Amino acid sequence: MPKLKVLTERELRQLVPLDQMAVNCIQDAFHSLATKRVAMPPVLRLDIPEHGGEVDVKTAYMPGLDSFAIKISPGFFHNPKIGLPSVNGMMVLLSSTTGLVRAILLDNGYLTDVRTAAAGAVAAKHLARKDASVVAVFGAGNQARLQLQALTMVRPLREARIWARDVSKADRLVQELSAKFSFIVRRHADPIEAVAGSHIIVTTTPADRPILNADWLEPGQHITAMGSDAEQKNEIDPVAIARADVYVPDCLGQTQRLGELHHAIAAGAVPQDARFPELGEIIAGTATGREHDRQITIADLTGTGIQDTAIAALAFARAEAAAAGSTFES
Repeated sequence: MPKLKVLTERELRQLVPLDQMAVNCIQDAFHSLATKRVAMPPVLRLDIPEHGGEVDVKTAYMPGLDSFAIKISPGFFHNPKIGLPSVNGMMVLLSSTTGLVRAILLDNGYLTDVRTAAAGAVAAKHLARKDASVVAVFGAGNQARLQLQALTMVRPLREARIWARDVSKADRLVQELSAKFSFIVRRHADPIEAVAGSHIIVTTTPADRPILNADWLEPGQHITAMGSDAEQKNEIDPVAIARADVYVPDCLGQTQRLGELHHAIAAGAVPQDARFPELGEIIAGTATGREHDRQITIADLTGTGIQDTAIAALAFARAEAAAAGSTFES
């Protein structure tokens, strides 16, 4: 009889920490997206506005991988008011040869957090200056801390600057990160001051209007925008997309519809038919990214189904090796 493995969030946290192997896993996924015949349909999205809810369903099949994942990712942003997390969800892993369900990963969004942070590290690795050591993070949620943690694996950080609209939350994050890292972590009250002199800027918010102005940017900076994963979300001034020396989407078709590029097109700053190299192409060496240290680069990360399949497959392989999880006959 076919067997089904069920893994809980607690088990998945032990099996798949945010480490170098997770970063490499996501880098390989981007590389495959550029070099293999990956099947990745558009994101299926459901909005439930009266409860501040949104649900995304993502999936992808990669040739050569014996499994593929379907991820259901709800975000209900009124939940913290009633003591519940705003993000949860699960992934279902199916056999690529039979279609049978191999595993249910009850991660409550944890694997998405890991692969999103890993993608930020991959973007900085391939687009930020080699000597980038000062990072400004916009936002003070879980992804803010994870993006910073991931960046330590790819760049020699010596200072982190935190800006968030919720000052008390930013202060708590600074206190937490100061105890965790050996470099300086400070809260900045003014976002302009946080940006000035930074080498990497990461935006991690659900903002629906720009929080990073094009006029604040300086030569040599790299920006990773990862909060704009829905049509109404917008963190980056559309003019910044047009002015950047190098703009890189994770998936061009997706950022034209969901990402910061979507807003730049709507504002008339970028033509609808403008073509840009994807992150996977830069990783694969078939397109050019940063060419010198004075260029401004922007990575527009909306989150792709291939990342979910890759991290789910990694989790399943580690669970099998460790005999972790609960197994049922299906």
